[in-house]
Amino acid sequence: MKFDELLQAGTLHRRYKRFLADITLDNGESITAHCPNTGSMMGCCEPGARVWVSRSNNPRRKYAHTWELVEVSPGVVVGVHTGRANALVEEAVLAQRLPELSGYRRVRREVRVQERPMRADLLLMDHVDGEPDCLVEVKNVTAAVEGGVALFPDAVSARGTRHLEVLAAEAREGRRTALVFCVQRTDAREVRPADRIDPAYGRALRAARADGMAAYALQGTPTPEGIELTRTLPVHCP
Repeated sequence: MKFDELLQAGTLHRRYKRFLADITLDNGESITAHCPNTGSMMGCCEPGARVWVSRSNNPRRKYAHTWELVEVSPGVVVGVHTGRANALVEEAVLAQRLPELSGYRRVRREVRVQERPMRADLLLMDHVDGEPDCLVEVKNVTAAVEGGVALFPDAVSARGTRHLEVLAAEAREGRRTALVFCVQRTDAREVRPADRIDPAYGRALRAARADGMAAYALQGTPTPEGIELTRTLPVHCP
């Protein structure tokens, strides 16, 4: 995924009201940017951090800038825009970068799961070998702890837990289902459920895997030019 324009760099002053961030750009301009992340952004919103924003030319937007990236430690840049995760995973799957889901030639987004309280982020279709379609839930991962362990979620996610329960139910009925973690940081070596933050999500993830739902992780390198998911990571549920 390439950004429409090179991102603008600046310094973060504060994130507040969940969806807003005050930033001073390198050119000296002070802006309020939209923060497209509903989580706690654990470790990703420290005042003084180096950040990058995109700019929209849509005159109807109240805030023209969107916070995209943050440098959390020297050389470690994290993509915080959760709305980009679905497109990144779709791009990676169609480019055959996730071997376990290779062979699919078409993707639909936001597909209602029949008689279930959920829309799947992606529906993978038209497999070259006739494999069944696959319902995919995508989760953006930004939080990490020492030792390269990336954690999800970074805040309690009742909605995420419900979606896992739906995917588990679909798997029990014979449908192919998968959870794909989109890891937008380069210092991660594996993904685990954040049991201390949301134990219910961890239990639901383990139960869904036991029922047949697959869990994968794709890792990318965020830069001011764009983001591309190119590596797979293990998903561990100790």
